[in-house]
Amino acid sequence: MRRLKYILIISLSLGFLSAGNLLNKELHPKVDSKSFGRGEQLNYKVNYGVLSIGEASMFISNTLHKVNFRDTYKLEVHGRTKGLTGWLVDVDDQWGVYLDTVSLLPHVAYRNLKEGKYRKNEVVRYDHRNKLLEIKVLDQKKGIYKDPEYFYYPINPEGEVQVRDMLGGYLYLRTIDFSRVNVGDTVTVSGFFEDTFYDLQMVLRAREVLRTKAGKFKAMKLTPVVPENKLFNGKDSIVAWFSDDDNKMPLRVEAKMFVGSVFIELSSFSGLKNPPSMLN
Repeated sequence: MRRLKYILIISLSLGFLSAGNLLNKELHPKVDSKSFGRGEQLNYKVNYGVLSIGEASMFISNTLHKVNFRDTYKLEVHGRTKGLTGWLVDVDDQWGVYLDTVSLLPHVAYRNLKEGKYRKNEVVRYDHRNKLLEIKVLDQKKGIYKDPEYFYYPINPEGEVQVRDMLGGYLYLRTIDFSRVNVGDTVTVSGFFEDTFYDLQMVLRAREVLRTKAGKFKAMKLTPVVPENKLFNGKDSIVAWFSDDDNKMPLRVEAKMFVGSVFIELSSFSGLKNPPSMLN
């Protein structure tokens, strides 16, 4: 294990020294991000059946952050239970990521989870040049991060490395030109989560009008292709609506599980980059 660690450190150093501007352009191809910008905040209500059980917020920092000598957006999501639900099961989760402003690829992602007695603090570092992930998980008893485990990125047939974290994948989905996507078409985002690489396929099911707590919007209805599992119930067990405008902000997510249905709905927003598709 120690020998492997030295080999990885040397390869990282050589990769850094040999990298030029052309290589950076190849590693970070430009992605059009006109659908969002710094200072955007989206707030949501979380319901289980008819019960309001929590709140969530998604915020893009007003400030750019330097990571790996590159400008990054800092995107953070905070979810928490409230009221009686918070007294029964206290949930206070924080997810974050630093995304390259050019390619929207993640440099560093993190999770700080507090769910009842369960705790998890995790940091994931992405080395796109050497196709490596470094994952560090905090030892809750000792208060220190355990030795990292390394994973190699899978490379698609074209030789591109476009693996994203969950939050980065969400923002990347908002950059897709859906005016060129027909109902029934599928879009795919490759990513990494919980030690697993995945290709998330989203099917555009319909274009319709959706009423939310934040107002009424023109919307796109999408369903991810979810494999058979023990948590979600049925083929289209997860449905997501995004605004059918230049913002493409998530409006509502419904999840049908074997233990009941959960839905998350937009309650307010601020700092949008473009006028929203609101209807009277």
